[in-house]
Amino acid sequence: MVGIAAWGAYAPRLRLSRKAVVTANAWVAPNLASKGKGERSMANWDEDALTMAVEAARDALGAGDDRSQIDALYFASTTAPFADRLNAGIVSAALTLEKSITASDVTGSQRCGLTALADALAAVSGGAAKTALVAAGERRKARAVSALELDCGDGAAAFVVTAEGGAADFLGRGSVTDDFVDHFRGNDGGFDYSWEERWIRDEGIVKLVPPAIKRALQVAGVAAADVAHFCFPSTFSGMAATLAKTLGIPAEAVRDNLAAVMGEAGSAHGPLMLAHALEQAKAGEIIVVAQFGQGAEALVFRATGAANLKPARGVAGSLADRQEETNYLKFLMFNGLVDWDKGMRAEKDNKTALTTLYRNEDMILGLVGGRCRETGVVQFPRTRISVAPNNPAVDTQEPYRFAERKASVLSYSADYLTFSMAPPNHYGMIVFEGGGRIMMDITDVSPGDVDTGLPVKMVFRIKDIDEKRGFVRYFWKAAPDRSAASAQTAVAAE
Repeated sequence: MVGIAAWGAYAPRLRLSRKAVVTANAWVAPNLASKGKGERSMANWDEDALTMAVEAARDALGAGDDRSQIDALYFASTTAPFADRLNAGIVSAALTLEKSITASDVTGSQRCGLTALADALAAVSGGAAKTALVAAGERRKARAVSALELDCGDGAAAFVVTAEGGAADFLGRGSVTDDFVDHFRGNDGGFDYSWEERWIRDEGIVKLVPPAIKRALQVAGVAAADVAHFCFPSTFSGMAATLAKTLGIPAEAVRDNLAAVMGEAGSAHGPLMLAHALEQAKAGEIIVVAQFGQGAEALVFRATGAANLKPARGVAGSLADRQEETNYLKFLMFNGLVDWDKGMRAEKDNKTALTTLYRNEDMILGLVGGRCRETGVVQFPRTRISVAPNNPAVDTQEPYRFAERKASVLSYSADYLTFSMAPPNHYGMIVFEGGGRIMMDITDVSPGDVDTGLPVKMVFRIKDIDEKRGFVRYFWKAAPDRSAASAQTAVAAE
C-alpha cells in the first residue's frame, strides 16, 4: 500500500526567547506581554526555507549518498527564495539527485506542504513516480513588534513516498478549496496582511476544515472515534481541540502543536506535526493531519510503528539541539528588519556568473569533488589533473560526494576584520574521513566553540546575497557535529 517510507525534520538551533522580545518592546506594545512565554525557532542569517528543506530531506534520506531511487521531487513553501526560478531544482542539486527526476514547486497557501505530500502520494499510487521526495520549508518574515513575530517559527519536514510505504500507510485524502482570505502577501515580497481573528476562526477554520477531514475519514473508512493522533497547526489557542470535539475525535488524540518550543512554521508545520506523530505512534494507530489555507487539506495514515525507520534527527532531535537566543536585535538583523551600516568591507559587487554556476553545479550545490581512479586520491575541487604528488594523472577523476562524509577541523580562524553577519567570521581547513580537505566557512558557532580536531558535519547554507539583483548564492559550510563531539568526549573520559 502506498505510504510514507521515511521522514525527516529540521529546526534551526537558535531559539529566540519570547520574553526577551516582549521585554524589548514593552515600551511600545505592552499588549504583547501575554505572548512572552516559551521560545520560537530562529533561523540563522544563512538559513532560509530552501536550506532547511534540504536538511530535513537529508534527515529523511539517511547518511548514504546513493539517492538514485528518487524520481520525483516536490518542494513546498510560501517563502521560497526565488519567485521565478525552480527552487526544487536547487534542492535537487544540493541532494545530488538524478537529472532525470521530475521536480516542482508547490506554493501559494499555508496548506501547500500537505498538498505537496498528497500530490506525491497520488503520483506514486498512479504509477507516475516510483519513489517521491517531499520537502517543505518555511521562514516567514513578520513586522517587528507584531503578534505574528512571536507566533511564527522556522523549520522544515520531509517525506519519502513509495508504493510499499513502511512507516505509515496512506488511507485517504480530503480537500476543500475556497478563496477565504485570512491573510495575504502581494508579489512585492513584503509582509503578510492579516484579517480579523474572530472572522478567521469562526467563518474560516470552523466551517472549512471539518468537511475536508470528514471526507478524508470517509475515503479512509475510518471512524473519527478511532483517531489516535490529530495534528492541526493553528496560532489560535484551543483551535485543534474545538475541531476535534466537532468531529468526534477523542480529546486525548489532539497533539501538541509545538507552539511553546518552536512556534508555527507556516506551510511546513502540518508536515512537522505529522513527522512528530510518526516518531511516537504505535503500530496500527490512526493519524489525521490537516491544515487550513484557502480551504483545507486533510490526510489520514495508519502508522506501522517500525522503530528502525525513525530518522537520526527527526523532530525530537531538532528540538533537543537548541541554543537560547535573547538578543532581539540580532533576530531583527538576521531577518533584514534593521537597515544597518555594514562597513566598507561589505561594499563589494556580489554578481554571480550564472555560466560558472551551471558548469560547476555539482561542485557548488552538491559539494561533489573528485577521486582519481588510478591512485584513489580525493580532492576538491575536481580538476582535469590529479593532485596526487607522485602521479598527476590527467582525466582520471570520477565524482566523489563530500556532503555526507565525516570531517573535522584541522585549522581555523575567528576573523573580526572581514565582514560577517555574525562576527567573528569563522572559517578553516576541514579534513574529511577517507581523504580530501576544503577551506570553508564554519557556521552555528560562537567565539570559543571551535578548536582543532572539532568534529563537524556539512550543512547547506546561504553563502551570500546579491542585494542589488536579488540573487541568493548557496554553498556548503561546516557546523559542529555535537553528537560526535559528545561521543568523542565520553570515550576520552573512559
